[in-house]
Amino acid sequence: MAAVRVRQQHQHQQVQQPTTPPSPQPTIIRRKKTNQKFEKTMLIVFIGIIAVLGVLVLNKQAAIQTTSMDIQKIESETEEIAKQNVDLTVRVSELSTYENIWKKAKELGLTQNEKNVKVVPGE
Repeated sequence: MAAVRVRQQHQHQQVQQPTTPPSPQPTIIRRKKTNQKFEKTMLIVFIGIIAVLGVLVLNKQAAIQTTSMDIQKIESETEEIAKQNVDLTVRVSELSTYENIWKKAKELGLTQNEKNVKVVPGE
C-alpha cells in the first residue's frame, strides 16, 4: 500500500504543476529581395536626380548673377559716355563762338580781306 500511496502522490504532484501555454512564435514577414534591391536603386536614382537638379539651379543662378553684373557695368559705362558727350557738346558750343574763331585766326596770321570774301546764297 505504501507503494500505491507514493504513486498516487507522485501523480497528484504532477497534476498540481501549472501548465504554461506554449509561447507564440513571432510572425516574421519576409519581403522579396528583388523589391528591396529595386527600392534601393530607385532611392539612389532619386537622390542622384535631386543632386543634379540642385547643381543645375546653382549654375543658372551663377550665370544670372554674372549677367546682372555685366549689365550694371555696361550701364555705368553708358552713363559715363553720356556725361562726356554733354561736356564735349558744351565745349564745342564755347569754341564755336565768333570771338574764339576770330582769336584763333589772328593767332594763325589770318587777316580779314573783304575782296576775297564770296557770298554764297543760303537756303
